[in-house]
Amino acid sequence: MSRNSARLTELANLFLKLGFTAFGGPAAHIAMMEDEVVRRRQWISREEFLDLLGATNLIPGPNSTEMAIHIGHRRAGRAGLLVAGSCFILPATLIVGAISWAYVRFGSLPQAEGILYGVKPVVLAIVLQAICRLARPALKTRVLLAMGLAAVVLGLLGVNELIILFGAGIVLAAHKMVFSKGAAGVAGIMSGFLPGFSAATATAGAAAAATPFGLLPMFLYFAKIGSVLFGSGYVLLAFLRADLVDRLHWLTEEQLLDAVAIGQVTPGPVFTTATFIGYVLSGIPGAALATVGIFLPAFFFVAISGPLVPRLRRSPAAGAFLDGVNAASLALMAVVTVQLAHAAFVDYATLAIGVAAAVLLIRYNLNSTWLVLGGTIMGILIRTAGLPSWLRMFNW
Repeated sequence: MSRNSARLTELANLFLKLGFTAFGGPAAHIAMMEDEVVRRRQWISREEFLDLLGATNLIPGPNSTEMAIHIGHRRAGRAGLLVAGSCFILPATLIVGAISWAYVRFGSLPQAEGILYGVKPVVLAIVLQAICRLARPALKTRVLLAMGLAAVVLGLLGVNELIILFGAGIVLAAHKMVFSKGAAGVAGIMSGFLPGFSAATATAGAAAAATPFGLLPMFLYFAKIGSVLFGSGYVLLAFLRADLVDRLHWLTEEQLLDAVAIGQVTPGPVFTTATFIGYVLSGIPGAALATVGIFLPAFFFVAISGPLVPRLRRSPAAGAFLDGVNAASLALMAVVTVQLAHAAFVDYATLAIGVAAAVLLIRYNLNSTWLVLGGTIMGILIRTAGLPSWLRMFNW
């Protein structure tokens, strides 16, 4: 077996495993990837991982999927890009497809409260560990530390993620250029980013045209979403509700909420919400086209932007811009962690699960995949058996 074939096999095995076990949304997925590719396999350094994370935050689409694609591209070129991304998406697509079939057949969702109950505290511990490990390379100077703290405050205040990311990059690049007596170069640095940003946000604000349902219009709609959507799964919910429920009337409000719930409780990318919607609208062909449509732009954006990351790092001013984005990206992960805490720690039992997961991660370096599986089992057992009243008493 050639060296590249061996690397492709490694990528396939890793991202298939993550596709089946990566619960908890993009922040958790990225934390698990950092554990696997930086700490365990040492495929890339923490600094390189942060650069890829920063680049991922600057392009539209599903962040964790794009991170998988970036890692595949860095590890095995264009073939690795396709293998890593596809293998991360495939398990979630199959799981959501099976749930979609049951939903259409029986008219309701399989019960998933037990899984979420046990997994959320574990996910929080995994994300916290990743933030701690990435903090040293991301916040390596006092200026970057100040930038990270400012980004946390702005994130908690609800400032748009893109404003925080681009603002941090611009400030750090300007700071670098001022001290190197070349502030005029800042505009040149940003010219490569801002046109795409402006076009994306302008397109994102455009209303979907009222179109009768068809496979091609559905595919094009999800391709548009994948091309312009920045932000979290909640932003995706806002897009889908405005278009598919209010304007196009392809879905009911209840169907949309069920679709988003399935995207949240299944492992892998939240964007597999599109798989569920496609199946509800037009069976297997609809599920396949909706999935391809929403994820295809991510492969394109990474293929275009991936080779630029090392070049940006070699330029002092552009490297400073990337440092600012990296610090802000880590800060946004911290904000997500705070928000997750309210949903994860709902009683003393979930607090105990989270603390146990943190101890196993920090003290014994247990693989996060086993922790997720353990949390799933604990959640199902506790939900099935019930809790004593004193364990349920917990208030924020």
